[in-house]
Amino acid sequence: MNAATTGLIALEAFLKLPETKPASEYIDGEIIQKPMPKGRHSRLQARLCTVVNAGAEGQKIAYAFPERRCSFGGRSIVPDISVLGQGGSAGPAGNRTCSHR
Repeated sequence: MNAATTGLIALEAFLKLPETKPASEYIDGEIIQKPMPKGRHSRLQARLCTVVNAGAEGQKIAYAFPERRCSFGGRSIVPDISVLGQGGSAGPAGNRTCSHR
């Protein structure tokens, strides 16, 4: 189960905090720590990244990354897998970023 902190903070303040293990996410002003992944989950995550990269990376279409922080729409999440176009991490309006912190 995810545990949220009490009180709301701004996204900018959240992004200045040190990274946690497992990762914490920022949703609607609250900090929520992701659950610790289990072995099978981690293996599936790695296999899926490998499959996506095998098909898309060679053609220079996209890259799949595990546990990469993505901030957009006033949120900052760490999806299990993110697939980004090869052109970069900025969205059409430049308001999306995905990066390692």
